[in-house]
Amino acid sequence: MLETSARLLRLLSLFQARRDWTGGELAERLGVTTRTVRNDVERLRELGYPVEARPGVAGGYRLGSGAALPPLLLDDDEAVAVALGLRVAAGGAVAGIEETSLSALAKLQRILPARLRHRVESFGSHALPVPARTPPVDAETLTTLALACRDQLAVRFDYEAHSGGSSRRSAEPYRLVHRRQRWYLFAWDLERADWRTFRADRIGTLGPPGPRFAPRPTPPDAEIAARVDSGVARGTWRYTARVIVDASAEHVRARIPTPIEIEELPDGRCAFAPGSDDPERLALYLGMLGADFEVVQAPELVAAVEQVIARYQRAIGAGEV
Repeated sequence: MLETSARLLRLLSLFQARRDWTGGELAERLGVTTRTVRNDVERLRELGYPVEARPGVAGGYRLGSGAALPPLLLDDDEAVAVALGLRVAAGGAVAGIEETSLSALAKLQRILPARLRHRVESFGSHALPVPARTPPVDAETLTTLALACRDQLAVRFDYEAHSGGSSRRSAEPYRLVHRRQRWYLFAWDLERADWRTFRADRIGTLGPPGPRFAPRPTPPDAEIAARVDSGVARGTWRYTARVIVDASAEHVRARIPTPIEIEELPDGRCAFAPGSDDPERLALYLGMLGADFEVVQAPELVAAVEQVIARYQRAIGAGEV
């Protein structure tokens, strides 16, 4: 059995890792009785931690919000991760929190042990910040979505589509995913009764989260990441096309720098769906595949390929004169 002080730290760590606990679950984790759990909860309250209790058979405990911020428990890796995250945020990755990120980082570095401070400082002295080319995400929006994912609270928000149209959406949020310098919300769209991916910087007015929803069976994290990648590929570009390449999928993957879903065809060829905001740029991009290809159901891309061919033919003719 843990000593009282060690047990309190362990109890606090459990409260910070998950929102709701029953007395029985805490007692089992700590190897004590539910009466001891009640006594430890009172000790935490005396130390300033706002532990809330819910009576009844389905009741339990949760760490609520108080008037002051109590100390947080972080292990070495978590402390370094927080410090590095604050450095990135201070560079403008999330709008409106640059100054507060620097302030929080200064406080954290003052109390870091020397071995951890060295790890953080070595990153800062050798990492070159690159200005973000993507629209910044509102910090309050990102925080609200993260809490809604954690607490399983439904959300309603205005959403601007890639085409420019706006709609009011209702969703059950499950994951926030960072891909290609953007944040995406993976959620169950209640109106469409299907999984959807929303770009966080396109989420407008976000109402207070609630009510709480019963969690659905979610795909594995790897599949969620793949779905987000697929949604990004379909929704980011103004023009998309299906392209059949006279080469293997392995050959095409070696020529494409970004992750993309490639379909292997029975005859040794493959197909994929590239996209671009400019059909001519996409035509030039396909020319670097190093293999013959066929454009399917994409008239804008066909016209762009013809333009590029005509330009190269004129260039050849000019050289022969």
